[in-house]
Amino acid sequence: MSARFLSALRGSHRAVVQAVVVAPGQSGTNPAGTEVAVLSGDVQMDAAADVRATVSLTVDGPFPAAAGDLLAPYGNEVFLRRGIAFEGGATEWVSLGYFRIRSAEQAEAPDGAIRIAGQDRMGGLVKARLIAPRQYAATDTYGAVVAQLVGEVYPTAIIEWDDTTATDPLGRALICEQDRFRFLADLVTGRGKIWFWDHRGHLVIKDVPDSSAPVWTVDSGANGVLIEIGREISDEGVYNAVVASGEAVDTTAPPTAVAVDANPDSPTWWDGPFGKVPRFYASPFITTAEQAQITANALLRTTLGVPYNVDFQAIVNPALEPWDPVTVQLRTRSETHVLDRLTVPLSADVAMTAQTREQTLVMIGEGDA
Repeated sequence: MSARFLSALRGSHRAVVQAVVVAPGQSGTNPAGTEVAVLSGDVQMDAAADVRATVSLTVDGPFPAAAGDLLAPYGNEVFLRRGIAFEGGATEWVSLGYFRIRSAEQAEAPDGAIRIAGQDRMGGLVKARLIAPRQYAATDTYGAVVAQLVGEVYPTAIIEWDDTTATDPLGRALICEQDRFRFLADLVTGRGKIWFWDHRGHLVIKDVPDSSAPVWTVDSGANGVLIEIGREISDEGVYNAVVASGEAVDTTAPPTAVAVDANPDSPTWWDGPFGKVPRFYASPFITTAEQAQITANALLRTTLGVPYNVDFQAIVNPALEPWDPVTVQLRTRSETHVLDRLTVPLSADVAMTAQTREQTLVMIGEGDA
């Protein structure tokens, strides 16, 4: 986003939304398709969900009467973007991504509005189970495996890795039985990475983002964006260590590594009053002790800051995504939080909502396996 866009968010501005129904297979931020009038709706994003982004969208008709109609749930996608219309006619857009149409509903036939439910492209991988097991050799690379399993569902998919992991060999023979998505998810997690379909329709496989550099400030007062805020402390689902291991091969013990909360100032310090609460993770994709340590560190980092969570409503910043770090200002106190879930409305008069966890942990230590 431009500096002008970011500045406008903190004052009076005219928000605009666009939905374009497109044939499957496109990518980028300006696809070709048919624009439909948006009446209301929202995009919901969740860092922990299998399908990171879903959409609920109400548009003008007509209701699909045949498989080839625009809003029929037989492959067409909706490309969404939200932006600001500036004085003088210029509009700056922020894309929200591509969503396959899953259903179309008309509560008041035959002329009422159409409610569309959609998922990002991960939903296609979840549904596309294999009809026969697939075996991969130890010499097959991560990139080749991902390209094949994703390419069978999305032949034109653009897959982006943030490092050279794609060229690494699997290290052992593996079989994908039926669940294409779960096999791929284990492959990604086993290398300590996250994956998602981004705003361009690209499949991104990357390390957990660095939380030390907030990308946005959520504050109140003059030129502030905060509308309402609440908070909660709970130990539900909280771990302060991760034990990551591979699978044993013949007589060789499985590679294993431990990551612990090593920060004495953290409320979940491994040697503190919170106690010792480990999480265990095993994957056949972990073939070395180094990989096990990377995975353990990454999995522990995904829960940093729990058990202190914040829910807030704010002026809509459509560029925010799960995993983004933000600064939350509560009167004179500033806290760094990581976005877990957020809802981006597709109406100009509705606030954005988000759920976060405070980033209090600054040190991950290696424990004894």
